[in-house]
Amino acid sequence: MDAKRDQPLRGVKRLVVKIGSSLIASRDHGLNHALLEALAQEMADLKRRGYEIVIVSSGAILSGLEKLGIKTRPKSLPVKQAAAAVGQSRLIWAYEKAFEAHGLKVAQVLLTQDDLADRKRFLNSRNTLTTLLGLDVIPVINENDTVVVEEIRFVDNDNLAGLVTHLIDAQLLVILSDVEGLFTDDPRRHPEAVLIPVVTKINAETERLAKDTATPEGIGGMRSKVLAARTVAGYGVPTVVAGGRRAGVLSKILKGNSIGTLFLPEGGKRNSRKQWIAFTSRTKGRLWLDAGAVEALATKGKSLLPSGIVRVEGRFEAGDAVSCMDPRGREAAKGLVNYSSDDLAKIRGAKTGEIAGILGHKDYDEAIHRDNLVIL
Repeated sequence: MDAKRDQPLRGVKRLVVKIGSSLIASRDHGLNHALLEALAQEMADLKRRGYEIVIVSSGAILSGLEKLGIKTRPKSLPVKQAAAAVGQSRLIWAYEKAFEAHGLKVAQVLLTQDDLADRKRFLNSRNTLTTLLGLDVIPVINENDTVVVEEIRFVDNDNLAGLVTHLIDAQLLVILSDVEGLFTDDPRRHPEAVLIPVVTKINAETERLAKDTATPEGIGGMRSKVLAARTVAGYGVPTVVAGGRRAGVLSKILKGNSIGTLFLPEGGKRNSRKQWIAFTSRTKGRLWLDAGAVEALATKGKSLLPSGIVRVEGRFEAGDAVSCMDPRGREAAKGLVNYSSDDLAKIRGAKTGEIAGILGHKDYDEAIHRDNLVIL
């Protein structure tokens, strides 16, 4: 057991397991049933030991391409959606058969980014998944590829897995891949590359090491895994990226063994609402702030007042999420605005006592209340 890894993973009972396309599917051979059955057996053992598991699974499009006899990955969105429509049923049926052999039930859950960006739909999705776990069902989540358009895509299932970790308040994200973890270089091209067992903080150097090493079977690559781990670290939750073909990989990770790369969390956990504002809500515009306003937000715990706003960008309504930019163009905070972009453009730079005279009404003193603001 590795002491550095054991402590962050101690007490984990609810985890998200992301299974990559390159592990379970290919265009030529369809789904890898043997690997799914091996993972199902291991997860069944973990459930008997009291763990709650949510799966984020890739593989639907590749399974559909194999069924349709399409040999090259399509670039057209409609063809991808058609392949997903064919492949989704095959994918969930494979999971159902694999887990049924161990007396376990699964449920297919298809999400779009809109489901998580809208607060009410986010909470509804959370309630559904929590209820499924309470009923001893293993949710198998995928992006709803058959209806999604590019503007509301999750980009890849690594990103989706990171958001699901927040959605269900999981204590660990495990990303299973065809690569053993983060290396000092691309191990496929540089055999001398060394596995990095623990990353204490994800910084520019970490992202530089995480080159886009996606295989023809997947769209993520190591960079997307590191970006997902960075998001999850912001929740106060660790991530492990590991090779999914290793026997007993999940059990070994949970025992603190040195498997794959462990990305440590950053600080304590935010409450769920602030996590949603920071990482899941969709940004509709930007507010450029003066230096005094940035300092008041970052060091004094203040709300954002109209007097600190220099410029308003984008079109948004009251209640939408916006980014707060410092004078150097860095995102200093994110929050839910009390006024529309039209109203804020009129009252930017104004004192609180001047709002009613400018707008003809004053619903709030603050442009963004501290309770709806997250410092980044």
